[in-house]
Amino acid sequence: MSTQADMCKTLAASVFTDMKDAPTQISSAELIEPSGDEPSHCRVRGYIWPQIGFELKLPDIWNGKFIEIGSGGEGGELSLQVAASWCPTHRGYACIVTDLGHTGIGGLWAYNNLQAMVDYGYRAAHVAAVAGKAITEHYYGRPPNYSYFQGCSTGSRQALVEAQRFPWDFNGIIAAGVWIDETISTMTLVWGSRALKDETGKPLLSEEDFQMVRQAVLQRCDLDDGVKDGLIGNPLRCRFDPAVLRCSEQRKEVCLTDRQIEAVRKVYEGPTTSTGVKLSAGGSVPGTEHLWNHYLGGLERWPKAYFRGMVIPPAGFQWDLNDFDFDRDYKRFFNGMQESLVNDNNPDLRMFKNAGGKLMLYVGWNEWSLPKRVIDYHDTVEKTMGGPAATRDFFRLFMIPGANHCSGGEGPFAVDFLSYMEAWVERGQAPDMMIGAHVQTDNPWLLKFPLRPETPISFTRPLYPYPLWAMYRGRGDTSKAENFKPVGQ
Repeated sequence: MSTQADMCKTLAASVFTDMKDAPTQISSAELIEPSGDEPSHCRVRGYIWPQIGFELKLPDIWNGKFIEIGSGGEGGELSLQVAASWCPTHRGYACIVTDLGHTGIGGLWAYNNLQAMVDYGYRAAHVAAVAGKAITEHYYGRPPNYSYFQGCSTGSRQALVEAQRFPWDFNGIIAAGVWIDETISTMTLVWGSRALKDETGKPLLSEEDFQMVRQAVLQRCDLDDGVKDGLIGNPLRCRFDPAVLRCSEQRKEVCLTDRQIEAVRKVYEGPTTSTGVKLSAGGSVPGTEHLWNHYLGGLERWPKAYFRGMVIPPAGFQWDLNDFDFDRDYKRFFNGMQESLVNDNNPDLRMFKNAGGKLMLYVGWNEWSLPKRVIDYHDTVEKTMGGPAATRDFFRLFMIPGANHCSGGEGPFAVDFLSYMEAWVERGQAPDMMIGAHVQTDNPWLLKFPLRPETPISFTRPLYPYPLWAMYRGRGDTSKAENFKPVGQ
């Protein structure tokens, strides 16, 4: 009987260059010994024509399932994607990740490079599914019983593109930190950065100011879920006006100037033209202010890379955030060519539904400007598909209080989404409720699911499909999910 080492060695010499739609070259196949939670597996590396790099892990004990993990950011860093804890080989999955067709970040890889943008925009995720499943079948001697996709941020854009453009690739798709409308989402980051700085680029609010605004928001809206715990159950219902913090003769400290109040309102509102025409579904929700300074530091890098090199036409590498013209540039960059490459907001999911696919989206309420646009997409899908009932049998959205982008935050961010998706796809058990946990950890990105019994959990909460949210029943331990119930808008 062939050992896994023999099978892996043989795979290295196998030919997949004539595969339809996804000609593939295997560069190496190496048996990796078990380490920690990572089981023994055959690590396959190679590329799909013309230059989409991938890594595929084929575990010794296979559960008969295949999963593709979406790439974050610009892609281009295969090693980082592989290192992410989302690749569930410890659960027996064959798992593939790609570099989206290029190396490096910063947007230069995309500059006037149409093939690279085609691969990044929609092709890489699809051909990786084709090639990955073919290699998996060749290795184990049978095709996967079920195929899944899971990704966050840019990986969530890939997830939606798969459902919209390649509805037969996966049985179940999980999209986190959902990045809707790449150009509009990126423009919203530019808007927030500009709103929170003066003409010289100096921040209008300090870290203490951000914290002050958030505390005022919590004072007004924290009890919306029946518990005073620093979490707002449904920020869309939070009616907060930063003008309550306006400096006056009676309030000369711990207050905001008119200019600062205007800045905060702009971030809530989202981008508009100079005449007030809205350019998106909205900006940040109340309760996220303590993260704005952090987001400004990290998220300004993305719009620079995107508008400098990843749009058609590219703005060039001298472009800066202050160069964006909100009366003109949304028309230039939100164009047919660009959107044909990266758009993921098509609400017509009939082909995906007819193929039997299941789609699960989840977003943390703490995310910079994503919640409003994701909800807008969800509502548009419902209208397109014929109403809530016709939509919820295959597509559900979950909003997580206090959760940050992809993972972490002060809320119940730790959820075993893959297990819930497996139950939905394989056993017909729709996720009417999921349990989220707040885990005490220095690095939430390294959590693996299912959580171990010894995992330090501070509290649990139920998560319900939007538009429902969790409300305390009024009795029992507020740290336990069973003491909450669903309420609607």
